[in-house]
Amino acid sequence: MARRAAGGTGAKRARRPEPGLPALERFEGGGLEPDGDYDGLEFREADLTGENGAGARFMDCALTGCALDGTRLSRARVLDSVLAGVRGVGTNLAEATLRDVEVTDARLGGTQLHGAVLERVLIWGGKIDFLNLRSARLKDVVFEGCVLVEPDFGGARLERVEFVDCALKGADLTGATLVDVDLRGAAPLEIARGVDRLAGAVISTAQLLDLAPVLAAASGIRVEG
Repeated sequence: MARRAAGGTGAKRARRPEPGLPALERFEGGGLEPDGDYDGLEFREADLTGENGAGARFMDCALTGCALDGTRLSRARVLDSVLAGVRGVGTNLAEATLRDVEVTDARLGGTQLHGAVLERVLIWGGKIDFLNLRSARLKDVVFEGCVLVEPDFGGARLERVEFVDCALKGADLTGATLVDVDLRGAAPLEIARGVDRLAGAVISTAQLLDLAPVLAAASGIRVEG
């Protein structure tokens, strides 16, 4: 189940996730396993530092207050789940699939999501530094009330992606494809590279004025007073 965000014109609105978790069983396992199958479990305050859950499947799960430093979750599938207050540096989610997922109040750095698929994902609150989304596919994704420092969208495809009341600092859009991307709620909106890839995005008049020097430079326009 998903709901369509209300309000606004221009870009098509993203559909937000509604995980609707069932009653969960407390996870009592000693650690993650590669290609493991986790269904209807609550991971509460679990220290998953350095654990290897590559290729694992998480269905109807909640990860609350978990430590994810160096956790290996490449090619994992996270479905109809909630990640609340997770923290960590160097979490590896390369080529993972996140569908109908809510991520709230995360504190992450250097998270690897290159080549990943995100569909109906809400990232609300928190701060994520150096998020690697190179060559990822994002569809119906909302970043709301969060701070993104130097996120890398190089070569990614973003479709129906919204930035709502969030800070977007030093973003790299090199080679990215944007379709119905709403950037009007990003403040500040800082594009370090790939400003020429903004076709398909909606920005405000104020943002256009802020980006004018970068747009002029990318177009080879000299501005002299």
